[in-house]
Amino acid sequence: MIGIFTVALAAGAASALMFASISSGAAISILLFYLAPLPIMVAALGWGPLAAAIGGVGAASVLGAIFGLPYSIAFAMMVAVPGWWLGHLALLGRPSATGDSATQQPPAFEWYPVGRILLWITGFAIITTTAALLTLGTDTDTITGTLRRGLLRMLSAGEQGQPSGEIERLVDVLVIFAPLAATVIAMVTLTLNLWLAGKITQTSGRLNRPWPELRSTALPAMTLVALLVATAFSFVGGMLALLAQIVTMALVITYALVGFAVLHTLTLSLANRGLWLGGIYAVVVMFGWPIIAIFALGIADAVFGLRQRYLQTRPPPLPAE
Repeated sequence: MIGIFTVALAAGAASALMFASISSGAAISILLFYLAPLPIMVAALGWGPLAAAIGGVGAASVLGAIFGLPYSIAFAMMVAVPGWWLGHLALLGRPSATGDSATQQPPAFEWYPVGRILLWITGFAIITTTAALLTLGTDTDTITGTLRRGLLRMLSAGEQGQPSGEIERLVDVLVIFAPLAATVIAMVTLTLNLWLAGKITQTSGRLNRPWPELRSTALPAMTLVALLVATAFSFVGGMLALLAQIVTMALVITYALVGFAVLHTLTLSLANRGLWLGGIYAVVVMFGWPIIAIFALGIADAVFGLRQRYLQTRPPPLPAE
């Protein structure tokens, strides 16, 4: 218990420092800010959810005492609660119901599906982005007006007098895409942090579960219905449309992540597979827009079962990921 408490305090202190570093204004602080959930997730995966909970509560309390209650709430919503809960879900398992009771071997374990963990990440991204927007106002006009004034001050800081028309046009575009970009960043950073935490604990021998087969990641069928409904509400106008656009973008990234899992399956029999996959990842990171093709691949798999058809017609060797 003392060891868990020590690890919890260390993880909480590291996470709080990384989160608070954004106040310094240094460029490196942006990276540290986005990696703030990592220590909490490592504690959850390596020492259990209790360690993550203790570290998260301690870090939030210290940040609240130093910077105030809003800072503490922001840390809890963006770092502590997602880190603790996602770590808990990753370790959630039960004996498989399909095991053979006649054998003397221990029953196989059925772990919480990776696709459902991905949906929890989606939910956290939606909640944190929506909460951040609601701090700016409770209606679209107030939110967009506040965003526009803030971006104008930031982009025209070095200019004398009124900002130029070019800057104002750029700000108008940024105001539209800022909530969507925030949703994407929240999705990607939470997913990356959980993957990194898993790799760290696996390398150290502390991961108390086998590494999941990520290329088999699948979403519940109703997720596609939710995406269609959210897309439809995105055009109704007002605050409802803004919230629906956030949900739509989060689900688009979710299906894009599934699309990468599909890609890893469909390329199993390719020569120089690593080179092909590395090139695709590099193109997506460099240009951004090719993520649309990966999203389409995820949707196609959900509708037509591409991975299942591929593995049935041409079963390849299944090397470990």
